[in-house]
Amino acid sequence: MRNLSEAEMLNLNKLLQAETYSISKARMIIPAIDDEKLKGMAETSVLACEMRIKGIQQFINENGVINTLEVH
Repeated sequence: MRNLSEAEMLNLNKLLQAETYSISKARMIIPAIDDEKLKGMAETSVLACEMRIKGIQQFINENGVINTLEVH
């Protein structure tokens, strides 16, 4: 795979940040939901978000986006 440009790496970072923010917000809201159908939809949304985050992490790991030798 080719190296990602700085813009692509920034977009990947922002995408991961947005997903992380979204999942934490959804997890905070779920206990306040009284309607069971809506609560179920919110829980499904959290699961979908977790899968997207795992997909992004897998992409990062498999494509060597981050050189772990440089991380201290």
